[in-house]
Formats: sequence, structure tokens, C-alpha cells
Amino acid sequence: MVQIPFTWRYGGHEVFLSGSFNGWSERLRMVLLEGSETTFQRIIDLPPGCYQYKFLVDGTWQVDPQQICDPDEYGTMNNMVLVSRTELTSRDFNAEAFQASTSGSARVMPAVGSSSGGSLNDPVLQASEEEMDVFRQVLSMHMLSSVMYELIPISGKVIALDVEADVEQAFHVMYDLGLTVVPLWDEHREQMTGMLTASDFILILLQLHRNRAMFANEESGIRTISSWKSWKFQHHRDIIATMAPLQRRPLIYVDPDESFAHAASRILQNNISAVPIIHSVNGSWPRLLHVACLSGILKSVCSHFRNHLGYLTLLRQPVGYLPVGTWAVEVRRTSGRPLLTLRPNNPLISALILLLEAQISSIPIVDNGGIFVNLYSRSDITSLAKDNIYTRIQLNQITVSQALELSVDRGRNRYKTCTRFDSLYRVMELLFEPDVRRVIVVEASSLRLEGIITLRDIFEFFLR
Repeated sequence: MVQIPFTWRYGGHEVFLSGSFNGWSERLRMVLLEGSETTFQRIIDLPPGCYQYKFLVDGTWQVDPQQICDPDEYGTMNNMVLVSRTELTSRDFNAEAFQASTSGSARVMPAVGSSSGGSLNDPVLQASEEEMDVFRQVLSMHMLSSVMYELIPISGKVIALDVEADVEQAFHVMYDLGLTVVPLWDEHREQMTGMLTASDFILILLQLHRNRAMFANEESGIRTISSWKSWKFQHHRDIIATMAPLQRRPLIYVDPDESFAHAASRILQNNISAVPIIHSVNGSWPRLLHVACLSGILKSVCSHFRNHLGYLTLLRQPVGYLPVGTWAVEVRRTSGRPLLTLRPNNPLISALILLLEAQISSIPIVDNGGIFVNLYSRSDITSLAKDNIYTRIQLNQITVSQALELSVDRGRNRYKTCTRFDSLYRVMELLFEPDVRRVIVVEASSLRLEGIITLRDIFEFFLR
């Protein structure tokens, strides 16, 4: 048991305390501290865990706005306290100290590895399992109490394409609007039926490489998005023999009233990058409200916890000490899956095939010395629509670096970098920036590639 002081600093005649630690069944009288006219306190012995509580001040329920607040399953706002054996509780929280510790550069942890490139071997988790459980409880409460409607912008537009639109024109539309995924509308069925993604265009370009006349030939029947989708499910292994089987499935979407937790689980379980938010009432036409991805959820999580979770040691852990991400074998021998890389002079066709075969979203590009120089991702493929570049190149003759030089917008943040000693919270902040879907881990002085951490990695770590 740990002695936890609960303090009310705002005055009153009678102050009581109640919380989940006693099932909200008892109101505990708080005592005015000697020498104070406004501060009441009550000390309670509690086992480690996460608890909600509230103050009854002169007959009115109130929360302390200076302590962490979180709604319960009914939307009622309560204070929250995290109790661990280290006795770090909300009374010890200092927001400024936390922000300073997470917004700077590397925090070097002793004993395991070094900034000069020592091996981490297996991840050494400095936070205990108990602290991991406490954090996941807090995260779960926020993810379950927050709904997807909160991610819908106040103003803006959302785009859908008709399934009978020309598939190559769709390629250009996505490039012009900066989209990497777009919902598809079936006028005949009066519903959203699927998504057109960057992976579709990778397959289209690979098929054009095999047969350039195919899409120009009206008799082939492959001109519209719907005809392409039908052809793809039947013939994708003609393009890449080792590609995992594709299966038709209903559109995966969420309702605006569904929770962050539900949406994140759907994205992870179905191995997709985004999910449309669709609202329909009593059989009316479905309304497409937004296309949400993990970065939007992560931004909300970081915003919610930014000024309140300084006492959670997990957020201050260096990412290199946590079982998250994919790492080079020189850094961590048991990474789980290999860290795949490309050389700048590798042909573009090799990169595209590797992305699909390995079912990954991006591949770091390194020089012969292992120094990180760039990154190629699935979303980069739409850049080849610029000035119809894709019609003038041969995928097996243009290199990855040449393709990036020709097409990628240099002003767009496609990735961020960190070191293995940057905090988990710092990496989370980097990942919710627009267009950033992965953080490249490099050795600080040499820029040697050490690992990669994606949005999916973060949520799999949190929700496992």
C-alpha cells in the first residue's frame, strides 16, 4: 500500500472526497490543514493502480483543474491519480519540468549502449510492467471516451471518387489534391464501396511496365476504377507472383460516435492506413464526413496528456530501450522483423515490388556505408503523376534517387529523424505532424541508420 495525500486548495466550509478507490460509495471528510484557511487534505492508503476521484465542496461536486482530469464512461469529468510503488503521483507533477525533458534532443541512458554506436541487443525496459499497465489504463480511458467526431475539421472539404471514373485520371486527381487514399462512391448502389490507395497505383504502374498498351486499349475493359479493382483481385499475382493474396471485403469505416479505440483497432487489424468516417441516419444517403488516420488520433492523445503525464516514466523512456519499431541487427539483435533498406542506385521497380511483397509502407535509403540519405514510401508513387512522369519512364531503368529527384515535393515533410535516446513522447510529437508517417532513427554524429518507427508501431505498442 502507498500513502497518497489528496488535497483541495480552494477553500470551502465542508469538503469531502470520494472516488473509484471506494466504489464512490463513501464520502471521506477532509481536514483543514493547520495554519491554512483554504487547503483541505486527506491521506489514504492505496494499492498501485489508476483511480478517479472528486471533491464535494459545500454540497457541490468539483474537480481540481490543476490536476489531471479525464471523463468516465458516462462523460462525467473526474480527477485521476496514478499510484505506483515509486510513489510518483499527481502531486509531484511539474508540467514545465516534463516539457523540458521531452522537447529537447537526446537523453542518454547509462549502462546500455552509447551515443557512439554501441549495441542495445535486447530492449531494456526502464519502466516497470506496473508502470506500463498504469499508462495503458490511462490511455485506454482516453481512447474509449473520445469519439471520432472530435477529429472532423471545423471547415474544409472531403473528396470521394466515382467508381466509374477513369483510373488514370484518378491518379492525377490524387496527386493534384495531395491525397494518398480516397473513398469510392458507387452511384448505382448509393453507397461508399471501397478505397483507392497508393498501393493501387503501384500495381497499375507495375502492370503498365508489363503491358503499356493495356490501359490504352478500350477492348481490355480496364479503364475505370471499378474495372481496375475487379481485374486486380483476379490478376495481382500475375504482376507479383510472391505477393500476398488479396481478398474482397466490405468497406471498412467508422461512425462519428465510435471511439478512438475502436477506430485504431480497425486500422491495425485490417492493415489499412486510413478509415472513412461515415454517418447515415435511418437509411438516408451516407454522408462522408472525414478520412481519419492514426496521426489524428495520436495528435489528440499527445494534446490530452501533454501537461499532465510528467510522472509517467514510460513517456520519458528513450525509444531505443522500448520494444517498439524496427531496428538494424547491429543495434538490436532481436528486432522481430528485418530492417529492409535500399541503395540510391537501386531501380525503382525493385522498391515498388519490395513495398508490396514485404507489406510495409516505406523503405529507408542508405549509402554503401549505411548512412541514411532518403526514404521511399508508398505515398511517393502519386508524385509520378506530376507532368505525366509515369508515362515517360521505365521502372527498371530509373533509379530510386532519380524518381525522388523528379517527382517529390521538397517542401513536404515525408519523414522526421531522431536518435535512439530521444524520448517516446518526443517521437509521438514528431509522428502526428502532417504527412509524417514514420520517424527514422539515426546515430547522432554519423547519421548511420539504426531503425525506423511508424505510426502503426506506436499504436501496436500501446494497444498490445
